[in-house]
Formats: sequence, structure tokens, C-alpha cells
Amino acid sequence: MPGLQGFTIDVSRVSEIQTLPVQEVYEALATSPEGLSSAEATARLERFGRNAIAEAKRTSLVVKFAANFTHLMAILLWVGGIVGFIAKLPELGIAVWMVNLINGVFSFWQEFKAEKATEALRRMLPAYVLVLRDGQEQRLLAEELVPGDVMLLAEGDHISADARLVDEAELRADQSTLTGESHPVRKTAEAVLRNGLSRAEISNLVFAGTSAAAGTGRAVVFATGMGTEFGKIAHLTQSVGEEPSPLQIEMKRATKAVSVIAVAVGAVFFTLAIVLAGVNLAESFIFALGMIVAFVPEGMLPTVTLALAMGVQRMAKRHALIKKLSAVETLGGTTVICTDKTGTLTQNQMTVQGIWVSDRLLTVTGGGYAPEGQVLDGETPPTGTLESDLRQVITAAGLCNNSRLLPPTEETRRWTILGDPTEAALRVVAPKVGLELRALAEREPRVRELPFESRRKRMSTIHRLDGHAARSSGRVAYVKGAPREILALCGNVLLNGRASPLDDHLRARIVAANDNYARSGLRVLAVAMRSLPDGFSDYRPEAVEQEMTFLGLMAMMDPPRPEVAEAVRRCRSAGIRIIMITGDYGLTAESIARRIGMIHGDQPRLVNGADMDNMSDDELQEALNEEVIFARVAPENKMRVVSALQDKGHVVAVTGDGVNDAPALKKADIGVAMGIAGTDVAKEAANMILTDDNFASIVNAVEEGRAVYANIKKFITYIFTSNMPEAFPFVFFVFSAGRIPLGMTIMQILAVDLGTDMVPALALGAEPPEAGIMDRPPRSLKEHIIDRALLLRAYGYLGMIQGAIAMIAFYFVYWVNGYWGKWIDLPDSGYLYRAATAMTLGSVVATQIGNLFAQRSVNSSVFRMRLFNNRLIWVGIAVELTLVFVLTYVPFFHGIFNTAALPLWYWLFLFAWIPSLALADEARKAIVRWRQRRAGGR
Repeated sequence: MPGLQGFTIDVSRVSEIQTLPVQEVYEALATSPEGLSSAEATARLERFGRNAIAEAKRTSLVVKFAANFTHLMAILLWVGGIVGFIAKLPELGIAVWMVNLINGVFSFWQEFKAEKATEALRRMLPAYVLVLRDGQEQRLLAEELVPGDVMLLAEGDHISADARLVDEAELRADQSTLTGESHPVRKTAEAVLRNGLSRAEISNLVFAGTSAAAGTGRAVVFATGMGTEFGKIAHLTQSVGEEPSPLQIEMKRATKAVSVIAVAVGAVFFTLAIVLAGVNLAESFIFALGMIVAFVPEGMLPTVTLALAMGVQRMAKRHALIKKLSAVETLGGTTVICTDKTGTLTQNQMTVQGIWVSDRLLTVTGGGYAPEGQVLDGETPPTGTLESDLRQVITAAGLCNNSRLLPPTEETRRWTILGDPTEAALRVVAPKVGLELRALAEREPRVRELPFESRRKRMSTIHRLDGHAARSSGRVAYVKGAPREILALCGNVLLNGRASPLDDHLRARIVAANDNYARSGLRVLAVAMRSLPDGFSDYRPEAVEQEMTFLGLMAMMDPPRPEVAEAVRRCRSAGIRIIMITGDYGLTAESIARRIGMIHGDQPRLVNGADMDNMSDDELQEALNEEVIFARVAPENKMRVVSALQDKGHVVAVTGDGVNDAPALKKADIGVAMGIAGTDVAKEAANMILTDDNFASIVNAVEEGRAVYANIKKFITYIFTSNMPEAFPFVFFVFSAGRIPLGMTIMQILAVDLGTDMVPALALGAEPPEAGIMDRPPRSLKEHIIDRALLLRAYGYLGMIQGAIAMIAFYFVYWVNGYWGKWIDLPDSGYLYRAATAMTLGSVVATQIGNLFAQRSVNSSVFRMRLFNNRLIWVGIAVELTLVFVLTYVPFFHGIFNTAALPLWYWLFLFAWIPSLALADEARKAIVRWRQRRAGGR
């Protein structure tokens, strides 16, 4: 084992600790059945270090905070503010800097969630442990455990280090934190010589972070801290770097492109202002800055951030909590979902679904641990002797049982269990036929128990039959276990109310029923009983478990969630592939996959963890091209599948709830943890938490993610469109050599970008998902938010129309005041000039109202859209009109924004232009739809 060199411990033997006999285990670890001496333990603690998870180095909060103010767009705005001060426009500089500060602080606050996976791993290690030292039992801090310590384990104890069992009494371990599967695992102290087992499957090893579900044991520690399986998972989790999301990559690209264009345009107009317009150097700076401000969408980043935040809120209402804003859009681009089985696709509640009794197959309704449902023979409950036989089967299964059902509480709000899920499922059936097990237990009190043993594959309990005169012995044994083993010990079968000889024909029918259940992915237990003779006192298993009467079979499974099949169908329709990666057995996983429609082929490929260990990367890639299920996998296997899919260009979402899932959750493009059953480790490693542990909620979140991406494109188009009327006045000014007054000031441009456009753009970010959004394949990672179609629509079409209208509105003021027909050498100061620029500002706001409705869809007609399903649209219109009226009519703002009060009838002229962009885009949409119909008809 790593870190054991240089001591008396035999490293080579410890690496194969599971294969050694008990005495050799002590020798290999240089210890004894009495444990280590205190002096030796102190020396080993110095040598090996504390039994703790090492913390990975992290990026400081200061660096994370500063990153929000040092990206390309932010640097451009800082420079823009400086230029504003140089140009003696301090209000401009302050406004631009405030944009940077507000957006940076908001982005940091929204994503302020320090990485805590390592702390969560540490919290899961128990604080104290019972060990033998100097031959005495001692209670120590778990951090003080060292290799060679002898741990004493009892039911309910957490396990603090990896250890080899040297003694046990019916010990079962709950390894769900490592494997993801909730069934307690039987443990033994015997040497394990079988090859090809994963670490978690080795029956004589116990692991840090797990717990003793039942029984007692004694184990010798062979690995602590980062050397444990738990520590290896911590190391895997820490080693996964923070990768930028597709949206972050795309926004970085878009910001770079826009910034380069803006600076280039600014440089060109700086030169043209000097050369063509004869403007001095200082004023040329102002014009250049004006063009930069016009082409840099200052409101884009805060609007994207706000839209993502609103997407987070919508997802929360659909049971998905997002920890990182960029993860919202990543979901929309998801092409593969790697999901576990238990608790995500299934209910994580074992449920009896079928019973074979009296040579009849009965159906059990109801799901989970809630005592609701009934047992049906066809369409009706059984009656007569069949009902009597059924009640006998359920009585035996319910009394030969150590589990407990717990009713809902304010915290759980659902039925839960204590004990083995399989045993709990048997108890749930009792109330479905009107049996009260507590009353039965009082009438037939247990006097002995023969615990389950993996060798016998069965459990027996002996009960006293007080008051049962019909049974002279006064004692009865109830037995449950593996069907074939139970059947071999039975000579009779309960049939139509009486014990009948178990002939070969009936044995064959029972075996066939068992096989049919198993092929359907059901776990089957057989139930039998024996009336013990008078004076019976030999309670050894071989004496009790013979000459029994076979009562029946009970078949159970963890059923799929009822809504999962529809969610899987929606994924297929949306072009999203689902791959099951589970710690359960392959056949069980395949059965569930078929039930929910995840696989359709006759022979899906089943790959287990041992298979993966022997696979090359090329072989794994080949397996991923097929219908495949990964079963009995280790954490590194799961992460390897995720990496292989990412190498193929997929955007991968991964679900998980255990510690074993943390590395894959962090490696995935979008990690999805379970909120109810999930460990703290899984929740901290994930980007999203499902509050209902339901796979269907992932699909809903994907739909919202797609809507967010579509909405980002909508409001970017909306914002970019208004860049053109902001740029037109500078173009006219420069190319007229300064003879056409500047129709819009820099502060007015900022008023549009950061004021009037913000709330309407945000309203587009709140648009509900469009119909059919989940009937399209995921977007390609090669597709860019700012693409050719968006630029042509915003700049080349709608922007040009809006720019022309803005200049018409500017000239309108001069024309109605005696300058009709005059295009150049107009007054560039005084009331008329301020009124003209106010009209330009008003025209941009008015036409943006029509643009707002045009952008609600890309190709669908505006006349087919519901007007009031997004109330924020109307709030946005009200806000932008209010702002423009305030800037126009409040004298305080006239000097700052170079505006003036307008006659009210001017607004009639402006409002007449409101439908222009919506109608222009409607014509474009009609042509697009016509082309699509023609293409579809070919």
C-alpha cells in the first residue's frame, strides 16, 4: 500500500490483504489480536500522518472576484471610462464604470459558492472509533487511526478507515456511499481468492465512509487518509480541473468579436473625424468613443447574467436547483445523459410486485414503502382457500423479518424504513391483505432466530404459538431465502388450504415461476414453514430447516418512477442519448432500461467495471457506439466513460448521489446530484441538485436550458438591432464632413443600452420555451450565439430600417420648424438641436417596441403568439416609455443627456413607427416559412 514503506509492515502482502488467512493478516500489518501498543501507534501516526482527507489548493476568493473585472469586455469598458474623463465627460466615465462594477459584483454574487467537496468528504468521516490498544478497548479520534490498529465494529457504527476483517458475526455493511447501491452487503472474515472483483465486492474488506448495517466485527486497518478508497475518490475529485462551460466559451468569443469590431470601428471613425470632418484631436476621441459605445452592447453581459438568474428561478420551480449560472445553458446543449439507476430512474424503494402461491400468480399493486395497494388474482382480490394461503405466506415473510416501517414525519413526509430494504418490502404487503404484523408478533412471539448466512442463503425464526390449540407442538419455524435452496429442503407445498406432497411437476412449476420472475429483473425470495415436533430443542440450522412446507414466492424490485418513461421518450425526441451507469447488476439494470424505453435492441452490450479495466480507450469508444449499459462500476470507471464521451464531442450530464459519483459529477459538463438521497459530497461536486431526485426533472431542466439559450439569442438580436440607429448619426456626421449635426449623443446611447433596452431585453430572457423546442436535436457546439444569420437580421436588415427611421425622426424636428428640404448645415446647438436628438432617442425607443415583439420568435408569426403569457414584456414597454419621458421632460436631465421637452403631437409621429420593425420581420419570417415548406415538399 502507498506510504507503508520503511516500516515493519510487509507492503507486498498488504497489497493482497484479502487473500491472506487471519493470522497472516496480523503478521503482514505487524500487529496482533490485542492491537498495537500506544508507543507503536504514536510512531506510526508520525510515519503515516493523520487519518484525514488532504485539502487541495484552491483559487482564492480575491482572485475569483477580480476575474469578474478583468475579462476583455470589462477592460474595454474601463478604458472607455478613462477616455470619457480625458474627453471632459466625467458623467460618461462614471456611467461606464458603474456598468462594470454592477455587472462584476452581480456575477460574482450569483456564482459565489466555494468548492466544498473536500470538506464534505472530511465531514463524512466519523469523529470517534473503538479500537484495541495495549489489549484494552479504547475510544479514539478517527484521525488517530493508523495501519495495524484493530477496530471493533457494531451495528450502526461508521467505519473510519479501510480494514480487513479478522472476525465477524453476521456483519453487513452499507456501502452505498461508495457504490451507490443501498442493499447492505454481507461481510466475512474468510480469505478471498477469487480474481476479477472490484474493491467494493471483496467480502472481507470494509471501507472508510461506509457503516455497519447489522452484526458485529473486528477488523485490522491497512489504509488511512488519502490511501483509503474514500481518499482515492477525494483525490480524483480534486484532480478534476474547472472547465469553462459552452456558454462561457461562447460569450468569451462573442465578447472578443464585438470588442474587436467596436475598437476597429472607433479607430476608423477617429481617423475619419480628423481627415474628413476636420475635427480636432480631443473631439475626435469623443466621436471614436461614441462609435465604440454604439457598437459595444454594454447591457449584454448584465442581461445575460440576469437571464441566467431568471432561468435558475424557473428551474427551481421545476425541482432543479442550479449552483452555477452558466450551467443553465449547458443543460440546453446536453447531448448525453449518464444516469445512475437507483433513486433516479427508480423509486429507491423495494416493492413486492408478484406472489406465487397455491400454484397461482398474483399481482401486488402500490409502490414504495407506503402501505397502500392490494393483492389481486387477475382483476379481483383472492378469496377462499387462496386468500388463506396468501395470508399464510405473508405472515411467514413478515415475522421472519427484522426490518421496521416508519410512518411519514414533518421531515421525511413519506414512509421510510429501518433495516434491509428487501425485508421492508415483504412487511409492506401485510396491510394490503388486512394483516397487522404487530398483533401477529404478539400472538406468535419470536423465541429464536437463525440469522441469514451467505452459505445457507436463508434466515429462520422460531415462534411460540400461544393459544393455538390446533398446533400441539406450540412452535413453528418460518424460513425465507433463495428459492432453489429453500425448495430443496421442502417435502410439501401449501396448496388450496392444506400441505400437499411436493412432486416433480409442482417443483418444475415453482422453478419456472422463479425463472420468469428473474428474467423480468425481479428479485425473488421463497418462503417456507415447519411445525416443530413436541419437545424440539435442537435449534441448529440443519436441524430446523428440513422437512418444510413450501409456502410461496415473493418477487420484488425497485420499480421505475412512473414519469420516467415519458421523460426518456422526450429525450429521444430531443436527440439526447441516455446511458445507464450503475453499481447494480447488469441484468437488473437491463430490465429497468427496457421497462422505461431506454434500450430497444435485443442484445444491448453489458460492460462491468472489471471489463472496463481491461478495455483500451479505442475499445471503450467502440462500446459507446452501441446500446450499452455500464454495471458494477467503480468511480474511476464512471469518470472514464464521461471523459470518453467528451472526447467524442458530446456535452455530458451526469447524475449521482454517492461519494463514488463525485469525480464523475465534477468531470461532467453538468453534474446533477440528488437532493433527497444525495450525500453532501455529491451535492458539492455537482452543478445542479434535484430536489425531488427525479430523472424527469432533468428533462424539464434541459427544456429550460434550451429556452435560455434561445432567449439569449433573442435579446442579443434585440440589443444589436439598436446599435445601428446609434451608429447612423456618427456615420452621417463624419461622411458629411461635419455638416450634418450629430443626431445622437454618447450619453443618449448609454441611456438606450443601459436604460430603455435593459428591461425589454430581460423580458425576452424570460420567454417561456417555444412549442417544439424538445423536438429538435441539441445545438451543435460549432454553432455560435452570434452567427451570420443573427448579424444579418440585426445589423443588415432590422438595424438598417431602424437607423433610417432614427434619422427621419431627427430631421423631422428641423423640417417642421422651417428647415424643410434642408439636409446639411443645420443648427448643432440650442433648443432645436436638443429637441432633434430627443426625437432620435424617442424613435429608437418606439421602434424597439415593435422589435421586442419581432424577437419573441425566430420564424413563427407574431400574430400567432399569445400576447400576455409573458407579462414582463409589457413591464418592459412601460419602463422604456417612462424612462424616455423622464429624460425628455425632467429639466434636470436635459443638460446631462442633451434633450429638450417635445410637443405632445411629436409623439404621434414617433408612435406611428412602432409596428415598422415587427411588420418588416413578419415579411422575412413569411419568406423563411415559405422556403421551409418548399424544402419539405421536395
